[in-house]
Amino acid sequence: MTETVGLARLVLDAARTRGVSIAVAESLTGGLVCAQLVAVPGASLVFRGGVVAYATEVKSTVLDVDPHLLDVSGPVSSEVALAMASGVRARLGSSLGIATTGVAGPDPQDGKAPGTAFVAVVGGAAGDLGEVRALRLSGDRCAVRNGVGEAALELALEVLTRR
Repeated sequence: MTETVGLARLVLDAARTRGVSIAVAESLTGGLVCAQLVAVPGASLVFRGGVVAYATEVKSTVLDVDPHLLDVSGPVSSEVALAMASGVRARLGSSLGIATTGVAGPDPQDGKAPGTAFVAVVGGAAGDLGEVRALRLSGDRCAVRNGVGEAALELALEVLTRR
């Protein structure tokens, strides 16, 4: 966890330097990314908040993910991850939205194997650009959730520092 808190600090520092605010939408990780961000002193300077949208209908009703997209692509997809990131960004008024969705296991969900996940980042200092990363992780629920949380922060840092 200490290593991930260091990564969260880098994300927050990069956002602060660039005048970017952050919001997070989490499904699979259930608040883990938000917890890592708020573990860093001074996070409130750029972190607006987060939404844990664990149930599929919450993705639609709270994050404004198109129900048709959820039906066609399924809740564990790159398209839904991007829509979640965009939705939390709009809902919480941030310039950067981060999202996680996937299957922690031990059983498959909606035809997706445990360890299948997607992380997405929308926005940032340069505008409305969106980026998504597909993941295939191994391990138990805890290992998958931790890996997805770390991947979300890594992607956010990449997006923030390339501009």
